[in-house]
Amino acid sequence: MKTRKKRRLTARFRKALVYAAELHANQRRKGSQEPYIGHLLGVASLVLQHGGDEDEAIAALLHDAVEDQGGRPTLRAIRRKFGKRVAAIVEGCSDTFEIPKPPWPERKKRHLAKVRRASASVRLVTAADKLDNARAILADYRVVGDRLWSRFNGGKQGTLRYYRSLVEALRAADSNPLVEELD
Repeated sequence: MKTRKKRRLTARFRKALVYAAELHANQRRKGSQEPYIGHLLGVASLVLQHGGDEDEAIAALLHDAVEDQGGRPTLRAIRRKFGKRVAAIVEGCSDTFEIPKPPWPERKKRHLAKVRRASASVRLVTAADKLDNARAILADYRVVGDRLWSRFNGGKQGTLRYYRSLVEALRAADSNPLVEELD
């Protein structure tokens, strides 16, 4: 029987939580007034629940920082503050460093190709991110119905096709309970 390794979160995690809250302080979830930090906490929680270590949990808190809060300079700050491994995971989860962002279909196509060859840590954080997003989409869909899809650049068909392709890309490497729930 495999013994579970004790995992603990240190002051680095708390520092990352504060940093993420500061970076995303004025950001809200798409279509709601929910502070964006709620999503980041949800992703970190899923990562920890599914065996992630402190670096993976920190990367979960920071997974959108590069895309949404400054591009490569933010990635350099993450590397300086939290180390190479955290920065590599965040980089692997990011679909662009460009400001303004390239068109949605192009970004998602490149991101799917990247996920197929990503490390287990990047796949864990990516699966947790997309599962948290899918749960929010489903909850909002139950309230607003098909009006929900106007929030997304890909619309209903493009968004659903992207999520289906993402499940396939994650499964191609190795499935896990997060991927199965996302499916």
